[in-house]
Amino acid sequence: MAFWFQVIPVLVVLVLALFVGTFVERRHFRSLATREAQFRDMLVTDTGRLPVGCAAVPFGLVIGEVVVASDYFKTFVANLKKLVGGELRTFETLMERARREALLRLMERARAMGANRVLNVRFASSNIGGTSRRRKNAAMVEMYAYGTAIYVPEQATS
Repeated sequence: MAFWFQVIPVLVVLVLALFVGTFVERRHFRSLATREAQFRDMLVTDTGRLPVGCAAVPFGLVIGEVVVASDYFKTFVANLKKLVGGELRTFETLMERARREALLRLMERARAMGANRVLNVRFASSNIGGTSRRRKNAAMVEMYAYGTAIYVPEQATS
């Protein structure tokens, strides 16, 4: 009987983490889609050069950064998966959310500078959290998007 008094709270926390984590993740994806629609007119590319003869006003480096944490349910499932090895699909949405959010923040900063294009966009990431032997933490990823913000007059693009 005492066994169940120890197991039931753990199961309740895991189920609660599953539902809350799923809700937060879906809400973030909806927010990303809404905000991305506002930037459909901004060209963001990994190309480092403009076509020859294209006039542009450079604004310089622009950076978007974000830290996104995984919920404890995903971390729990990933730890189970690590026992047998293989792809950790539970963290793929974590990386996608971080990449999209960093790019959106980059575009927001570029637009605030007056730019309508961002060239030479690159991404970088780092793991700033995760499980350790002494402490159990939810996994976190830090994602950077950076590039060169420019303004290209409309007559130069046609």
